[in-house]
Amino acid sequence: MSLEPVLGVDLGTTNSCVAVVLNGSVHVIPDETGDSIQASVVSFLEDGSVLVGNQARQESVVDPVNSVVSAKRLIGRSFDSEQIRSIRRSMPYRVVKGRQQESFVEIRGQKFALPEVSGMVLRRMKDIAEAYVGQPIRKAVITVPANFNDTQRQMTKLAGELAGIDVIRVINEPTAAALAYGYGDDVNARIAIYDFGGGTFDITLLDVRKNVFEVVSTAGDSFLGGDDFDDRLARYMIAAFKKQHDVALDDDPFVWGRLKHVAEKTKRELTETDKAIVMVHELAQDEAGAPLDLRFQLDRKGFGERCKDIVQRTFLICDEALRNARLTVQDLDEVVLVGGSTRMPLVREMVKQYFGREVLAEVNPDEVVAIGAAIQGAALVQDHLVEGNTGAHALLLDVAPQSLGIQSVSEIFEVLIERNAQIPCERTQVFTTTKDNQESVSIRIFQGESRIVAENTRLGEIELYGLRPAPRGQIQIEVTFEIDANGLVVVTARDLETGRAQAAHVRVSAGYDPDDIDAMRARSS
Repeated sequence: MSLEPVLGVDLGTTNSCVAVVLNGSVHVIPDETGDSIQASVVSFLEDGSVLVGNQARQESVVDPVNSVVSAKRLIGRSFDSEQIRSIRRSMPYRVVKGRQQESFVEIRGQKFALPEVSGMVLRRMKDIAEAYVGQPIRKAVITVPANFNDTQRQMTKLAGELAGIDVIRVINEPTAAALAYGYGDDVNARIAIYDFGGGTFDITLLDVRKNVFEVVSTAGDSFLGGDDFDDRLARYMIAAFKKQHDVALDDDPFVWGRLKHVAEKTKRELTETDKAIVMVHELAQDEAGAPLDLRFQLDRKGFGERCKDIVQRTFLICDEALRNARLTVQDLDEVVLVGGSTRMPLVREMVKQYFGREVLAEVNPDEVVAIGAAIQGAALVQDHLVEGNTGAHALLLDVAPQSLGIQSVSEIFEVLIERNAQIPCERTQVFTTTKDNQESVSIRIFQGESRIVAENTRLGEIELYGLRPAPRGQIQIEVTFEIDANGLVVVTARDLETGRAQAAHVRVSAGYDPDDIDAMRARSS
């Protein structure tokens, strides 16, 4: 009997996609209207009902205040982070603080955690897949940006749980894309995956040897993507409207929501044509109540002049990945484009110039990540093989996205696992008491690359408790920090004197209280 199929889900900032391996073939799954791509949008209607996906995208145009877009940009981020502050200024919906530093969106007087919103998108993808396959599906491989930290990965797994999904693996989006390109094709090459999506950018360098995919280096920015082009164009439209009518619209969330939608449409239009003419009717009113329209014209060259600095930011990250791997662009055999933003001629031309070669985009950049996730899911259940391969399962050898360490006594970042260390991996450190009869020890965990601990992302705090009362320095606890195959941090502790496992409690900084999680589960059931 064949095993239950495993979904491959690309949970994107702007759009999501789901695929599955059936009878040896990969199927990108369409919805009931034939669309294989779903908007990662959730709209909360006045009657209490919820729209998710492409229908929600339509609703977000007319009611942006009660529609959540780009939730992936918020997930796993502390409320006081620079990124959340930026989103609060630019998004029409409200982002509010929880009991600690958790971020919630507040819609129609009710607070929703970000994993809850992402869980609604994942449930939509699961429903689409089950209708296509004709049976319940519980397992999935979900992809995340390579640069996602532990908290962001934990919250993505929680989103899957809230959607009724057993997330058997979390894999990096560029690695999944490489799998889709190279699996079963007897590839022997060093490739760069240039992954520019709606909200995130990653560059990953891999050595591919038949069905072995070994990541050499990765770098990224989980707050850089297609949204930035849309924001830039929307602000230019607001400036053009002020010039035409001498009316400022900067603080109007409804206007901003409409113009973001128009900006995205204009960006897509300039991918296909050389010029776009924008007409937005009744964007505002004059003092007499007469409607004021926006007329805005932009050609592809003007778009490039306004936005090329956004693309240039990706090359600084490419420089970093190459430098970490001790490689140059001449050492690469192929450059593969992934993510919807790579459809833009501006991006393709600048990437071609940077790498000094033609780029590959044979597989649909919106679908390739989900395809790779589905292939990995099939390999993990050891049941299905993809048609055309040599019979071997894919072996993924990925790396730690960011350095993992702790806060030292002098508040310097003490690195335990370095960035780009092959995962799974582990490191141990011995901790001791500093006071007589001390019954607990607290250790703060961070991820990042700065020597100054405060400039890195705080993942959480470990508390070793229930220690035997003794003079200071006599109690020694060996703590093992592991990054598992999902890129998630696992902590275990052992009393060196007794050899027994030591109780350890990990508090995740941008996580949610148990009561909040229980409320999420209750609402999702």
